Amino acid sequence: MPLEGKNVLIITSNYGTEQDELQKPMAALRDAGTRVTVAAQEDDAVQTLVSDRRPGAVVQPDITLAKVSADEFDAVIVPGGTLNADQLRTDHDAQRLLSAFAEAGKPVAAVCHGPWLLVESGLVRDRELTSYPSLRSDLENAGGTWVDGEVVVDTSAGHTLITSRRPDDLDAFTAEIIRALG
Repeated sequence: MPLEGKNVLIITSNYGTEQDELQKPMAALRDAGTRVTVAAQEDDAVQTLVSDRRPGAVVQPDITLAKVSADEFDAVIVPGGTLNADQLRTDHDAQRLLSAFAEAGKPVAAVCHGPWLLVESGLVRDRELTSYPSLRSDLENAGGTWVDGEVVVDTSAGHTLITSRRPDDLDAFTAEIIRALG
């Protein structure tokens, strides 16, 4: 297993996370030998959605955002889903965690609407990144350079920032996370 001994944290709200943006990276990373922990705002189950509309899988979190520490992990992933990302971007524990990962020089990855949390955590200025296209103005207004690519990797600020646009880009997104951990 190429990533045995690596620990990755996925942070989420308890409602509205895009199903594939939580489950596909989690499965691929576990298949690569990584321990994956899901942290949610509350202990309750996470109700994912498909395309922000239809109910998706229910995922039981391992821990809450308030109880988790970046010290225990090698990287963090922020899945999208409009409702999920909108809730996370105002969550002080989510902001604290992303800042701690960045300050420790650990990879931070966000997909689709997940980069909203990057804005609120102060991780966008002078960085090249991508997102769901409707976030372009938000990222540019926060000082970032938005690029329309399936995955964008920026290593310019002391930690690796990996961003992707949508569920169709998850294979490339997950491959870059695995590369950053390897």
